[in-house]
Amino acid sequence: MVDPLTMRRAGFRAMFVTIAAGFIFVRILPFMGAGDQLPAPDLLTILAFAWILRRPDYLPVWLIASVALLADILFMRPPGLWALATVLGSEFLRRRSHLTAEQPFPVEWLLVTGTLTLMHLGEALVLGVLMVPQPSFGATLLELMMTIATYPLVVVATAFVFGVRPPSPSERDAEARL
Repeated sequence: MVDPLTMRRAGFRAMFVTIAAGFIFVRILPFMGAGDQLPAPDLLTILAFAWILRRPDYLPVWLIASVALLADILFMRPPGLWALATVLGSEFLRRRSHLTAEQPFPVEWLLVTGTLTLMHLGEALVLGVLMVPQPSFGATLLELMMTIATYPLVVVATAFVFGVRPPSPSERDAEARL
């Protein structure tokens, strides 16, 4: 028989994949009319970050890498570049998830902001070194600002809609015994 903790993790992993598939599907639909609209925030990345900072055991690195690579392919970005940045950013935050649990939300938001900024700078550096055409600085900055501004909404949805909350002390004790 499978223990409840394993079933719970599998359920949340399936929920993450389902939500990610929904985000990808909506983003590839031809809704865009004029070119002067605001860019969409990177909901996949900040959803992964919000889940990692609350329950790092729910999202293994292989799942994040798989979803991010699929998004790279479907969004026609350089395959693997943003997926690598997402994996590196999420692993950076995973290593600090125990520290952010005791901090107020603005500290977490600042940490995610710094991580996203470094990810975008790293992507621009790699694309520049390889001389690959890249979006304008203004468009990239606007997407980054939209993503950062959307993060609190994703955190609220993560906690109250999807139920991904930091473990209670009794849950931590139960996990430590396993």
